[in-house]
Amino acid sequence: MAGFDKYLYAIGRGVRGAKKAYDAARAGDAPDPAREAKDVTPAEPEIVPPPPAPRTHAPDPHEVDAILARIPLVLGQRPLVMGVVNVTPDSFSDGGSYLDAEKAVAHGIELVRDGADILDVGGESTRPNASPVSEDEEIARVIPVVRGLSSRVSQPISIDTMKARVAEKAILSGATIINDVWGFQRDADMARVAAEHGVHCVLMHNRYSDDPAADMFSEVRDFLALSIDMALKAGVARDRIIVDPGIGFGKTAAQGFELVRRLAELKAALGFPMLLGVSRKRLIGTATGKSVPADRDAGSAAAGLYGALHGADIVRVHDVAAQADAFRVLAAIQGKMQN
Repeated sequence: MAGFDKYLYAIGRGVRGAKKAYDAARAGDAPDPAREAKDVTPAEPEIVPPPPAPRTHAPDPHEVDAILARIPLVLGQRPLVMGVVNVTPDSFSDGGSYLDAEKAVAHGIELVRDGADILDVGGESTRPNASPVSEDEEIARVIPVVRGLSSRVSQPISIDTMKARVAEKAILSGATIINDVWGFQRDADMARVAAEHGVHCVLMHNRYSDDPAADMFSEVRDFLALSIDMALKAGVARDRIIVDPGIGFGKTAAQGFELVRRLAELKAALGFPMLLGVSRKRLIGTATGKSVPADRDAGSAAAGLYGALHGADIVRVHDVAAQADAFRVLAAIQGKMQN
């Protein structure tokens, strides 16, 4: 029993020592547990946590081919038509007709058939007094649509958002353009996202309310110059930057028309390609007397045509077919027939 008592004592010192003590007891030569204590429970090896996984921005493998196959965005050869795909319940222009992801994807495909060169997917309405949308809700709305379109069309896909996290997830799902209605001045991380992924970005002027007394041309010019500086300092390549005067965002109709009229001057002052978004906006209704946004497509096409003649490289529209036809006729008149 003396050997077995020593065995029980060793149990408290560790499993390895217990086995050693028990084996020795059975052999009639049990060790003294006090003398063996130092060997019973060896020091645990130092646990070194693994290094954090390297941060990767590569899309899922099934998405790579769709992104690599996307038609490159080429500016300056002809005006491009950006078709609007609203994935919102409260858009001023279509009242939430495409909140369902499948309907939104089908709508985007139809816009491409109508002549869209770019598809702009947005999950948060930017109309006045629109309800704010959380990041998670916006992601839930737009990512299925971006993925669906990325696998079905080869035209560049733009993500219309002011949130960097939404933009990054959309890029990893196939978007190659960030369209930020606050020109990188709302979310400080947006410039980093654009730079890291090497995508094109649209920097738009915005303000919270109208001010008829404001010198809007100077304000837009200075605001966009700051946005450009922020983008360049973050590492965004110059050939990835596009600017937008933000027609209808905190501007009166008169100020909006002045900006369209002076578009070439603004483009020359900033030195970057220009996007013009006037489709179905309030100033079109002011000129035409049409109070229903969907009834403003003819006026919108006229404004887009003027913009293209005065420096707009991209025109963002809801009625793609009408604007695409207007550009085809313009090209024919200029002796530049499009295919």
